[in-house]
Amino acid sequence: MTSSDPGRRGRADAVLGVAASAILFAMMLLTVVDVVARYLFNRPLAGAFEVTELMLVVLIFAGLPLVSHADEHAVMDFVDRLLPAPARRRLQRLVHALSAAVMLLLAWLVWRKAARISAYGDATDVLRILYGPFVYFMAVMIALAGVIHLGKTAARDRAERRR
Repeated sequence: MTSSDPGRRGRADAVLGVAASAILFAMMLLTVVDVVARYLFNRPLAGAFEVTELMLVVLIFAGLPLVSHADEHAVMDFVDRLLPAPARRRLQRLVHALSAAVMLLLAWLVWRKAARISAYGDATDVLRILYGPFVYFMAVMIALAGVIHLGKTAARDRAERRR
């Protein structure tokens, strides 16, 4: 998926938006059912909190590469306004390179942690859902965000060479 293919990107954004909406809706529905069951019938849903936590992990970490791709990270741009255009472009390249390095390092560390968690067989208390696959998912999504930042660094390098 490239930014030069807006139709394809638009479809991917739509699919991912629907998936995110579905996860959020499922979290909301699960919470409502749990609260109603707890207060009206004194029978909370077993493991509802665990499932909600795991869905939140998926939602947050699946969104990380999307945020990186769209350059929608929270930024402080008060320094940018003071810099001339060439210095601003170099700063953006540096920020993408540093972001890539940090995210790839984090992905490696999280992957190692996932291996330990999987080896121990760590699972949720009530439903016994294994944590390992979720932590591996986190590592993959962080690595993907890092690769996206690497790609943005390379694209800015190519653009700078054309100037």
